[in-house]
Amino acid sequence: MKRTFAGLAGLVLFCIASGVRAEEPAQPIVPTTKIELFNGKDLTGWVSHLKDDTDAATVWSVKDGVIACTGKPNGYLSTEKSYANYQVTVEWRFTRAGNTGVLVHINPPDKVWPMCIECQGMHDHQGDFWIWSGAKVNEPLERKNGVIMKVPSAEKPVGEWNTYQVVCRADTVTIIVNGQKMNQVTGANITFGQIGIQSEGAAIEVRRVTLEPLSP
Repeated sequence: MKRTFAGLAGLVLFCIASGVRAEEPAQPIVPTTKIELFNGKDLTGWVSHLKDDTDAATVWSVKDGVIACTGKPNGYLSTEKSYANYQVTVEWRFTRAGNTGVLVHINPPDKVWPMCIECQGMHDHQGDFWIWSGAKVNEPLERKNGVIMKVPSAEKPVGEWNTYQVVCRADTVTIIVNGQKMNQVTGANITFGQIGIQSEGAAIEVRRVTLEPLSP
């Protein structure tokens, strides 16, 4: 079941969206200017997908300009809109170490986990990729469906803010953590879709999700 968000009187209100989602992703937006995907007040523009139809309000909340996620149960927030050819910057931190991630090129149907490319956010593994539900890349997969980073972690200690960037250019996806290139996959068979933040065990806070056009 999909759960959408809207703001009212400074509070986050959670509304269940009815209807069945089309089996084809919406045509993507290619950004030409900077877009703040998180408005700092509420989760307008985002949709929650959680296992067992868990109430989104028990997992996701907004306070003092920050998205807080409890990490349980597994699931994700996704943008309502679909995007292609962009850089997305997520500023986040662990309040309790564990697992999370940034999902790009999310394609329907909605499930845990959907067809997408996961840019790993697990503690000390920020830079791995996980390739889900029919997505494909040129690089050989390890540990069943992973492309593991070959450089040391650039993640900051638990409690400190990290700048996590994902560059999606045509069929190539690149992960940059705190200014350091960590990993890249090429030849992806999906090149656009929604963008998501995972709930996967870690308590996290997110203070910024910014979409920017690619440089020429």
